[in-house]
Amino acid sequence: MNIEQIYTGCLAQGAYYIESEGEVAIIDPLREVAPYMERAKNDNAKIKYIFETHFHADFVSGHVTLSKETGAPIIYGPTAKTSFEAIIAEDGQEFKLGKLTFKVLHTPGHTMESTTYLLKDEKGKDIAIFSGDTLFLGDVGRPDLAQKSADMTQEQLAGTLFDSLRIKIMPLADDVIVYPAHGAGSACGKNMMKETVDTLGNQKKMNYALRADMTKAEFVKEVTDGLLPPPKYFPLNVKMNKEGYEDIEKVLNRGTRELSPNEFERVANETEALVLDVRHQDEYVKGHIPRSIFIGLNGDFAPWVGALIADTKQPLLLVSPEGMEQEAITRLSRVGFDASIGFLKGGIDAWKLAGKETDHIVSITANEAKNKIEEKNSKVFDVRKIGEFQSEHVLNAESTPLSELNIHLTEFPKNRNFLVHCAGGYRSVIASSILKSRGIHNLIDVKGGFGALKKVGVKTTDFICPTTL
Repeated sequence: MNIEQIYTGCLAQGAYYIESEGEVAIIDPLREVAPYMERAKNDNAKIKYIFETHFHADFVSGHVTLSKETGAPIIYGPTAKTSFEAIIAEDGQEFKLGKLTFKVLHTPGHTMESTTYLLKDEKGKDIAIFSGDTLFLGDVGRPDLAQKSADMTQEQLAGTLFDSLRIKIMPLADDVIVYPAHGAGSACGKNMMKETVDTLGNQKKMNYALRADMTKAEFVKEVTDGLLPPPKYFPLNVKMNKEGYEDIEKVLNRGTRELSPNEFERVANETEALVLDVRHQDEYVKGHIPRSIFIGLNGDFAPWVGALIADTKQPLLLVSPEGMEQEAITRLSRVGFDASIGFLKGGIDAWKLAGKETDHIVSITANEAKNKIEEKNSKVFDVRKIGEFQSEHVLNAESTPLSELNIHLTEFPKNRNFLVHCAGGYRSVIASSILKSRGIHNLIDVKGGFGALKKVGVKTTDFICPTTL
């Protein structure tokens, strides 16, 4: 028996490869399926099943392509409805994999089709659960994503989740291993632990949602409290996961089209494409194509693209580090952004050599920012999440979270410079690029963000340990 968690940090997502006696099951695969097929080939094994825990909202799964390439059936839990051929399993149904057995545990609440797969060994002993978004480490799946499709309120879904956990999950033995679909950083929950594997027994001790003495009313209140609005791209990803999608190879072929600076400029003008710069923030600050948007590959790239670019059909032109174009397009496709139409050959250096116009962002050190705050009373805008801001922030700073930046545009001064910072310097450059694209150029980015400002002694509010971010 071999169980492998294939974790993708950018999405905080765990897919699973389980092998027994030359038979393989894949759970919640990413859209690019070649690595799973290559792994099975190396193991001299055959992919027999593709299990989906639910219709994912935060990424496009690779189930359709993997089934097409291998012939393995796609398996969903009860109530799932797809536009492609799939096995809609019954609660309690079992699937044999070599010497192992998967048992379907219908665990609605995050979504109504949400299902946990219980893995048993050859003697029938419970080994592990693949819990999808039903149970995370430290948290449970948010109950507000399927309200419309389920014709239920988030409170009703939360109550359903309470029952699922207590009827199907909590009675299992403490030594059962929990393999969730996501970890810390995912927008599918709010209090997830940084660890990605744990025992159920430890979760019964550590996870607030599994308290034995918890009432349903208390559970509903705590699970629904502090939920931030879901990213705008979530409904599209659900639709793609239900109905299917374009083959990723076609997306890659279209997006990896090389464009000279002149061609790049022409295509941008003709298609009204958004120029997306995915280099490191330090490089973007020094020089970039005017009105381009920065979202760097070195951070939570795909989730921020999904959160900030409203239209997944928006044509995209990429400015990328050399050799990273395919990586960028692949990561865009994971969240349903398939409209990349080319990249700048030679990157920003080629653009400059062609005599094209560039722009830059004024960026200063934390010490320089401290002087501006103390001597000139400079206005400070904090683009971290609300929870981060509430736990501690620069004295008199204003909270303008990156995910909600567009609704705060009128708050930025027009007649004097102001400072923008995040936690470490990534999100503030994203924010700065968006502001400049909106015609707001009198901003100053603080390199190193809040962490650097604290180190140099900028006055902050008292730290409050956040309970819900």
